[in-house]
Amino acid sequence: MKTKKHTVLCGADIVAKNNIDFYGKCGLITNPTGVLRDLTPTIDMLKSRCNLTALFGPEHGVRGDIQAGENVDSHTDKRTGLPVFSLYGDSSAVSEEALTALDTVIFDIQDVGARFYTYAYTMTDSMKLCAEHGIRFVVFDRPNPLGGIKAEGTVLDRKFSSFVGRFPTPTRPGLTIGEFAKMMNDTEKIGCDLTVIPMEGWSRDLTFDDTDLVFIQPSPNIPTTDTAFAYIGTCIFEGTNLSEGRGTTKPFEMIGAPWLNTDAVLKAVGQHEGIILRECCFTPTFSDYEGELCCGIQLHVTNRDTFSPFATGIRLLDTIRKTHSKFEMTPFMAELLGTDEIFSAEFDAEAFIAHEAKKVKEWQDQSKQWYLY
Repeated sequence: MKTKKHTVLCGADIVAKNNIDFYGKCGLITNPTGVLRDLTPTIDMLKSRCNLTALFGPEHGVRGDIQAGENVDSHTDKRTGLPVFSLYGDSSAVSEEALTALDTVIFDIQDVGARFYTYAYTMTDSMKLCAEHGIRFVVFDRPNPLGGIKAEGTVLDRKFSSFVGRFPTPTRPGLTIGEFAKMMNDTEKIGCDLTVIPMEGWSRDLTFDDTDLVFIQPSPNIPTTDTAFAYIGTCIFEGTNLSEGRGTTKPFEMIGAPWLNTDAVLKAVGQHEGIILRECCFTPTFSDYEGELCCGIQLHVTNRDTFSPFATGIRLLDTIRKTHSKFEMTPFMAELLGTDEIFSAEFDAEAFIAHEAKKVKEWQDQSKQWYLY
C-alpha cells in the first residue's frame, strides 16, 4: 500500500461534475457502494438530473441488507418511493419486464475483482436484455480494489459456466467493472449500446486503499480490502465442508473446522511471499459450524504486491484434503474453480497452479485491448 493517497473520481463523480444528462426513462442498478466521493448516493444525484423511474438490486439488495444466496424480493424503496426490482432471486420475470420498459439503464456498483462475485453477471445479463430491446446501457466505472496489474487463478472452462463464473475469464481478471463490460460486450457478442463513464485519477498500480476513496463493503462478507484479496483464494472453500469464516469478523480471512489439525496443515504448506498463515480459533455466529468452536488458519496479508491469494488457497485446500479423512468437496467446487481437475486423484497443486498461470497470461495479454487506464 502506497503512503500517498491518490485522488480518484469515479464514474458517478464525473457525471455529477460535468452535469451529464441521460435521456428518457432511466433505471439504476446499484447497491450501497453506489455513492459519490462525499458519500451522497448515486440514486440522489440521478434523481435530480434525469427521469429516474426504477431501481434494480443485485445479490444482497439495493440497500445491502440481504445475506449471501438469500432471495431478494421486489419492493418499494422507503427512502425514495421508487419501485425496486430484484435481479437476483425468484422475481426475475417481473424485473426483466420493468427493465425493458426503460430507455436507459445505468449500472453503478463496486466490484471486488473476483470471477465468482455475482455483480458482474447481473450487469452482463442486463446488458443482454438491453441489447435485445435497443436500450442504452451506461456503466459508471469504479476501481478494481485489487489493482489492475495482476491476473491469476484459472481460466474458466465454459462447461462449468454458472452465476459464480459465466465466461472464460481468470479467477482474478485484473479489470475494472467498466473494462469487463466492454470486453464481454465484444468477446461474448452481447452487442448492446454500451457507454462506460471512466474514472479520473486511477491507475492500474493502485489498490483501493491507495486511493482517497472511502471503502464501503460491497457485500456483507467483504468488510475490507484485505478481505477482497484473501477472497480470491479462500472463496473456493465454499465448495468444501470447511468454514470460510462467514459468521465471524474476518470472513474469508479465516478458514477452519472443528476437526482441522491446523499445526499439521501449516507445517505442510509452509510460508510464502506476501502472506503469514497463523493458527487461530473461531466460533461462527451463523453459516457453517454455527456455534461450534473451529480450529482455523488466518491469512495475514503482509505484501499485496507479492501475495498470490489463489495459489495460497489451492495449497491449503490440497493439503487439507490429503491429510484429513473428514474433508469433503461438493460439485459446487467445479463452478467456483471453473474446472473439475481438482477432483482427480492425480491432482498436483503446484503443476496445476503453473499450468493455469500460462493460460491466465494469454488471457491477460488479450484483455489489454480493452484497458481504459
